Amino acid sequence: MSTPTKGDHDLDIAKVNQRAHEIESKLPRLKKVFEQTKIMLSMVKDYWAGAYREIPYWAISAVSLALLYVLNPADVIPDVIVGVGYLDDATVVAFCLKLVERELERYQEWQATQTKVTKVVDV
Repeated sequence: MSTPTKGDHDLDIAKVNQRAHEIESKLPRLKKVFEQTKIMLSMVKDYWAGAYREIPYWAISAVSLALLYVLNPADVIPDVIVGVGYLDDATVVAFCLKLVERELERYQEWQATQTKVTKVVDV
């Protein structure tokens, strides 16, 4: 196996530059998955704290398992493999998001009511 040269890197940079528009079109989707993953994590924290229990056990279990899979560095495609190491993580999270989509919506509705209650109490 040969060591990559400056020319190899220049070709890679040129490919990114040529496909910049395609890459930019994917960013909003990636951002949405990232934001939804943060919501999943928040939901697990609220469930664990006992603040939010209005979720079926199968759903909170699926979310927890998906997040644990992301945490595991020795999964199907190890995270240390540059470029593809996180593909399986993203796939697992995306599948879980689809599975618990309605539960995430309910959780966000609950969060919104909690924010309103906190604001009223603070006044």
